[in-house]
Amino acid sequence: MGGKKNMKKILYSTLCAAGVLALTTSCSDYLETDSPSKTDAAFVFSTSETARAALEGAYADWINAAQNKVFGDGLFYAADVAGSDIERHPEGFTAQPGRHYPECFYQNGKYAGEYALLSYQKEDDTYAALYAIINKANIVVQATQQSDGFEEMVKAGVESTMGQLYGEAVALKATAYRELLKYFGDVPYLSGKATDSGLLCGRDSIYDVILKELVQAAPLMFRVGSIPGITGKNYFSRTYVEGLIGRIALEAGGYQIRRNDITRTDGEGNPLTFEKMGKDNNNASYGRRTDYIKYYQLAQQYFKAVIDNPGTAIFHTTDPRKADNGRVYNNPYQYFFQQMHMDDDGFADESIYEVSIAQGGGNDARPYSFGRPTTGGSKNNYPCKNYGQGRINPAFYYGMFDPNDMRRDVSCTVTASNGGDGTEILLPFNPGSQGKGGGISFNKWDENRQTKVWTANQRKSGINGPYMRLSEIYLGYAEACAMLGNEGEAKKYLSIIRERAFPAGKANVEGFIAKEGSLLEAIIDERGFEFAGEGDRREVLIRTGLIGKKIKAVKDLTKKMLDGLAANGYYQFDNGNIISNQIYTKMVDAKAIKGHRLTAQCPAGSENDPILYPSWRGVNDDWASYGLDYKGNTLTNLAIQGLFTRLSDAEVSALLADGYKAVDWGQTLLNNADEYYKYLFYDYDYETAPIHYWPFTPNVMSNGGFTNGYGFKQE
Repeated sequence: MGGKKNMKKILYSTLCAAGVLALTTSCSDYLETDSPSKTDAAFVFSTSETARAALEGAYADWINAAQNKVFGDGLFYAADVAGSDIERHPEGFTAQPGRHYPECFYQNGKYAGEYALLSYQKEDDTYAALYAIINKANIVVQATQQSDGFEEMVKAGVESTMGQLYGEAVALKATAYRELLKYFGDVPYLSGKATDSGLLCGRDSIYDVILKELVQAAPLMFRVGSIPGITGKNYFSRTYVEGLIGRIALEAGGYQIRRNDITRTDGEGNPLTFEKMGKDNNNASYGRRTDYIKYYQLAQQYFKAVIDNPGTAIFHTTDPRKADNGRVYNNPYQYFFQQMHMDDDGFADESIYEVSIAQGGGNDARPYSFGRPTTGGSKNNYPCKNYGQGRINPAFYYGMFDPNDMRRDVSCTVTASNGGDGTEILLPFNPGSQGKGGGISFNKWDENRQTKVWTANQRKSGINGPYMRLSEIYLGYAEACAMLGNEGEAKKYLSIIRERAFPAGKANVEGFIAKEGSLLEAIIDERGFEFAGEGDRREVLIRTGLIGKKIKAVKDLTKKMLDGLAANGYYQFDNGNIISNQIYTKMVDAKAIKGHRLTAQCPAGSENDPILYPSWRGVNDDWASYGLDYKGNTLTNLAIQGLFTRLSDAEVSALLADGYKAVDWGQTLLNNADEYYKYLFYDYDYETAPIHYWPFTPNVMSNGGFTNGYGFKQE
């Protein structure tokens, strides 16, 4: 990765000369062009308190950007959480063109030039917010590098207070650049030095620079749980930095679309060559560096470093919870997400870093945008309105998730909360938001599950965002090992993840690998099951070159499902699940029957129980304690029959006699077939380079002189 040349100096002199014009005025407000003096450095590091204070501004900007731009709402909300083979959007395609055209690769690139569509990429928005972080982090980075003890600290290569603070600044900068490269491709590289030119630089060089800085900083830092004066997981640690090196290395060595009008060099100024895939699109190519193997080697090294010493992060393979009020748990994967709903100032065991949001404080996207929807009002409801921007492709829910996989019901749900009266309702497949439509939703965040619920108003729940956790480390390590031919290690860590998610003896790792066709593809799809509903899948499929194959597979399966429903009234998937045109539901008093309203894991052998299966649904056990007047209505839970099986005429008659009602289910899918099939990656041909970036806005270009690539407009 390194070499004797100064990578950043080469980056400025070589790449920016090959780049595209100057930085924008809108970002220049955040940039410091002069290097800090020795006096500045002495002030910043006069005490650990002043150094920590210097970082707090950068952290505040990062929390804002994460929650509102790149990991909560904003661009992440618009495309990441709804733009894969697994995840989809809830509303009609034509109702939300600002999300849906970027989500579907601009209809195979044909609509890339329609700025009017891009309501989620605003002036002075995501781009400027990320550079604000970089600027503040650069002040600390440069101050540290100018300090008298810096060279000795680096040479010693051991953890220290000064090294920790320096490493956090490097990590803030690298994290912001990682998000910039993910959303925009090639951007300016700014170090805060007077030598910064502000020209557009190829992202391959930027990857090299930030990886080198992270590798240098990692040994100077403390692992998660041992940072002096820090007790939580809301600050960057050595554990996070090592994981970030692995994450960025996989992206740097993976497939990306690159515009063809920029000369490509590495961090030392050497020309790069690429392995191309598919057909060019809008003067851009899809491919990966021919030297990609070294990035997998780097990822393998640093993911393993986290595995060997994870600090206080714990990967639970058993569920420590005990049964209560008749409720059964025994699902360690579910336990991680339950921990996210517990104490407001607590952190989940498996987390390495969480985007921390105080209850009642800033905008919280987890339950509102990516959680279980409700129909509640925006204030004083049970719970308040949750929109449900991310939904699950029905073909994935029914046909790809193994019925024995305990992650399915944690990740996906067919019911919502009626916040007005604290009851459970079915999520219909008609287009719509909240609990009024949109189909099968995400389920990992649900305010019903919080130890203490914030009922005053929406978006204030205080549920943190898990930005990095051990399961990503295990699967990233397995991927790198598979790419490098170390199949034993790859299979070991794939098995750890998969076996946690299944009852004993049901994981069938060998059968899963055989079904997927290769160990590597099994690992990538296992990651899909592990992170379903979290917005991870889109980027993973793009960087692994599997995006075309996986989108085609889910569209083909969707077509078979719709054809079967139309011809027979049902469709049976290879895994045994059956989706039918109608299902049968009834409201019941779950607390009287089961002892609780909020269910956990369905006990083994109770899969025919219409209250407990699917698992992890229901409503809060006692909304009355928050002020809800049930008005005598104790029928709070929805019993469901026929969701995965075809019922006989005799069974249907018995259900109707028992008070169940027939409800359209697959029939509603058929009635909205275009939304679930035609508009699913609309016109994408599976081989043309996917236009997955966002354009620079007109004001950014006019002020700075940038040109857009990828078919985007130039004015």
